[in-house]
Amino acid sequence: MAKEVRVRYAPSPTGFLHIGGARTALFNYLYAKHHNGKFIVRIEDTDIERNVEGGEASQLDNLKWLGIEYDESIDIGGPYAPYRQMERLDIYKEHAEKLLEQGLAYKCFCSSEKLEASREEQKARGVAAPTYDGTCRHLSAEEVAAKEAAGEPYTIRMRVPESVTYEFEDLVRGQVSFESKDIGDWVLVKANGIPTYNYAVVLDDHFMEISHVFRGEEHLSNTPKQMMIFDAFGWEYPRFGHMTLIINENRKKLSKRDESIIQFVTQYKDLGYLPEAMFNFFALLGWSPEGEEEIFSKEEFIKIFDEKRLSKSPSMFDKQKLTWMNNQYIKKLSLEEVVVLSLPHLQKAGLLPEELTEEERAWATDLIALYHEQMSFGAEIVELSRLFFNDHIEYDEEAKAVLAGEQVPEVMAAFKAQLEGLEEFTPDTVKAAIKAVQKETGHKGKNLFMPIRVVTTGETHGPELPNAICLIGKQKIIDRVEKLAQ
Repeated sequence: MAKEVRVRYAPSPTGFLHIGGARTALFNYLYAKHHNGKFIVRIEDTDIERNVEGGEASQLDNLKWLGIEYDESIDIGGPYAPYRQMERLDIYKEHAEKLLEQGLAYKCFCSSEKLEASREEQKARGVAAPTYDGTCRHLSAEEVAAKEAAGEPYTIRMRVPESVTYEFEDLVRGQVSFESKDIGDWVLVKANGIPTYNYAVVLDDHFMEISHVFRGEEHLSNTPKQMMIFDAFGWEYPRFGHMTLIINENRKKLSKRDESIIQFVTQYKDLGYLPEAMFNFFALLGWSPEGEEEIFSKEEFIKIFDEKRLSKSPSMFDKQKLTWMNNQYIKKLSLEEVVVLSLPHLQKAGLLPEELTEEERAWATDLIALYHEQMSFGAEIVELSRLFFNDHIEYDEEAKAVLAGEQVPEVMAAFKAQLEGLEEFTPDTVKAAIKAVQKETGHKGKNLFMPIRVVTTGETHGPELPNAICLIGKQKIIDRVEKLAQ
């Protein structure tokens, strides 16, 4: 009987859910669901000095927002609880003692100053990747006991086997190998009793019966250290797969300091991106389906996901593609849904009051409807609709060129007269008024529409003109025409 597929996403609460973390979680989720397996979220909170308030909640809340549902975690429990590493310290301690008893690990009493001096000395000799020099590797039992009796603090280090080649078939990269001679004796447990990542992760993966590990390529060099722990206890390895880097549009590795790209999922949520679009975009960030289609539902992604199509090349975070994709999803929303998405941004910008009357809400709905097809994300409505909130118009050079046309005074005088004669002020009556101006003056096309658009909206391009004019309001439009004539 085939082993159940169990995969995990194991974030550290040292920060909020990031683009890279979201992609890792998503690929693990898709793999699990494609194989009718389980997706686990485990919190690796042992870096207690760097843990940030709200980091844990950000990870879980934003995964749920994206539609990445997990089967086991700290908030819903599961058969392999606890799912926080700091609640599993007794497990790590017990197994570290076993490694010490078997001589597979040892206590290291070297101070941080001595370790730093050793690193600097190795660098001075041209060693590219300094390793521990093994000072405490050969201490006798009596020497260890004396140092402990003297109260000297210690770490526990792995005794790295000599002349061992660590090989595995990476699910993304193919055959990978490392030599033990290139890996120094590394720390399993820090002086404060807290395990290091490479030690704790193995025990967690084993006891939670994790079958496959998909993670970023920055973890590739950690794999041989983890394989040592599996070997030490005689445990079976999970299958490893290391996904490629995410790069920016300059083909540089995506850094959290890179301000050219919004980095955190909650920021996209706050800007009014849709979770379905973000799910779709992240799924194509280092994975490709067969064919040219790029828009898929979550259920479709689960059905077609194939780890063999994970990219071996760096994945570019294409901002334009994301906004295009989000626009595709916004177009499919009802107007009511688009209003819910974008109205709060107009209110937050102070353009509309927090509490709206029925008349104000109807006006705002008509406004948002103008940009439904164009909008790429909810917050974009603020800049798109700015012309409707400007009391004073500043004409740019293109607009001034339009207003310099010799037919403009005649067109605008006729348009003003038509507006003043309107009993109803609707898009249809405004459209009829413009048509009447054409008939009266003989001007048509750009010579007719461009002056009216520029005078009424202040812009040379924009939404459907009769609708825009109605939203601005009859009196304000007449005022603008009169001001031009002065």
